[in-house]
Amino acid sequence: MHDFHRVRRLPPYVFEQVNRLKANARSSGADIIDLGMGNPDLPTPQSIVDKLCEVVQDPRTHRYSSSKGVPALRRAQAAYYARRFGVKVDPETQVVATIGSKEGFANMAQAITAPGDVVLCPNPTYPIHTFGFLMAGGAVRSVPVEPDDTFFPPLERAVRHSIPKPLALIVSYPSNPTAQVATIEFYREVIAFAKKHDIIVLSDLAYAEIYFGDVPPPSILDVPGAMDVAVEFTSMSKTFSMPGWRMGFAVGNERLIAALTRVKSYLDYGAFTPIQIAATYALKGDGAEIAEARSVYKRRRDVMVESFGKAGFHVPPPAATMFAWAKIPENFRHLGSLEFSKLLIEKTGVAVAPGIGFGEQGDDYVRLALVENEHRIRQAARNVKRWMSTQDNDCH
Repeated sequence: MHDFHRVRRLPPYVFEQVNRLKANARSSGADIIDLGMGNPDLPTPQSIVDKLCEVVQDPRTHRYSSSKGVPALRRAQAAYYARRFGVKVDPETQVVATIGSKEGFANMAQAITAPGDVVLCPNPTYPIHTFGFLMAGGAVRSVPVEPDDTFFPPLERAVRHSIPKPLALIVSYPSNPTAQVATIEFYREVIAFAKKHDIIVLSDLAYAEIYFGDVPPPSILDVPGAMDVAVEFTSMSKTFSMPGWRMGFAVGNERLIAALTRVKSYLDYGAFTPIQIAATYALKGDGAEIAEARSVYKRRRDVMVESFGKAGFHVPPPAATMFAWAKIPENFRHLGSLEFSKLLIEKTGVAVAPGIGFGEQGDDYVRLALVENEHRIRQAARNVKRWMSTQDNDCH
């Protein structure tokens, strides 16, 4: 039997091969140190859990919820944008709650894409940026991920040589997987480019609060006129250690938000109301829990950079996100990221994400997630060092 049309458009899910190896190793009793999936291990702050427990006792909250998000939640997100970015948005027309930013991206693709539409997407990038549009019938053209002067010449070429003209440009900073951070000056150029060519901008800002420098990552909506062409996606998964709660937002251009809201109204009734109310409570907090999580990730980052460096595996210190993006050690680079990642599990019990899972431009790299404690990160580095020291130059 042939695969269905949309399934045929999707390549094999690279991470599934690594996940299968992890599961098999664990079932055999192996201790796997999992730096692969970006699955936060920090607990959701207790006050947010308590709010959920309180609200869930009210049977009225067990009914269908609101697909676009309850009004209090949308107001809280608008207040967050005003407080954090100095951006004023209308919670009625410019904010919609999503079941995580991944769902928001996928449904935005469904809302705006006609068959054959061209989308400009960074390579490497988070997979839903690409595959959301492929599943919606679009075509994806790769552009660079570096937020600097090298970004725009390939974009201009892509516009000149794409038929039809590109519909949208995706930007994602701080970047998953590369951890690069964009400046507001870069975003000004992005918005100018988009307006010049009449292109939609979709910005993924899921890691807005996980940063390690003095300057917080900006919102593209802070650029004057950005609201004319842009929508930004955020998530509570990393910010508040709430990945399983599935709560995110799309904020920005009214027409695009209306299209997403309409598609969602056919597909879901929104997140469980107690989750939305607990999320509202979280957004109104003083930020202490966010700062604490940030400091935990920073300590882990520093331990990873130091310990893996001593093991002979250079890990550049990421400026943001809960990931490090590291080039495969030279002696092993010929294997490619998938085979190297499989070998790491087999020989060291350390799981990482193969870079090719984020696009072919990532195949010389692996992504390491800061989701194990400092002791376990050091143990992972020791395991890797022990194995690498036994390998000859040919890595046979």
